[in-house]
Amino acid sequence: MIDKAIKSINPNAEFIIVEDNLDNIEWLNGTTPISKADIEAKFSEVELKIALEDLREKRNKLLSDSDWQVTMAKEKGTSLSTAFKNWRQALRDATDDLTTVEEIEDYTFPTKP
Repeated sequence: MIDKAIKSINPNAEFIIVEDNLDNIEWLNGTTPISKADIEAKFSEVELKIALEDLREKRNKLLSDSDWQVTMAKEKGTSLSTAFKNWRQALRDATDDLTTVEEIEDYTFPTKP
């Protein structure tokens, strides 16, 4: 997470982190060192971003796994049930109101109809 915090402050930073320790960062190629306090201040933002990425990955898998049903309905000229459409929309909306890591960890995906 240290590397992601540093990159969120300076995307062009070049560095080596020894033993995943904030006190052991070697700044490379003239990169201006970033203070330990500034890096630590980014941790909660980075944790939230990682949690959202994980949730989106799981959500995208659920959507992808059901795409065949959408394709088949289109090919056959049939319609999908309202419950199925609502389920897929709820999946797409999953991250809309989640603002903390705790909310993300507590989130339960809707049940597929």
